[in-house]
Amino acid sequence: MLRWIALVLILLLIGLQLKLWSGNGGMREVDALRVSVKKQTDDNARLQQRNQAVGADVLDLKHGDQAVEARARTELGLIKPGEVFYQVVEQPAHAGSAPPPASSAGSP
Repeated sequence: MLRWIALVLILLLIGLQLKLWSGNGGMREVDALRVSVKKQTDDNARLQQRNQAVGADVLDLKHGDQAVEARARTELGLIKPGEVFYQVVEQPAHAGSAPPPASSAGSP
């Protein structure tokens, strides 16, 4: 009789372990949820930093002329009256090493 009770208890333990590891709400699902939460937490932290940077830009643009002037110079290429604009154009590295190929479209 004691053997049957022990056998039933062992089978019950095996069944519960199977449900714990592979059933609905089991360890696989818990691990997948942990990974998902970690990814979402990282995304939230990255977006929070971006929001803080954009908020700082907005405050600078609202309360200071220097930020507006800097944006106008870099994004729009504007200059103040009386300033002289110099643009330095660098040649590509391969342009100076070989002459351009002659085109045959204009030759008879």
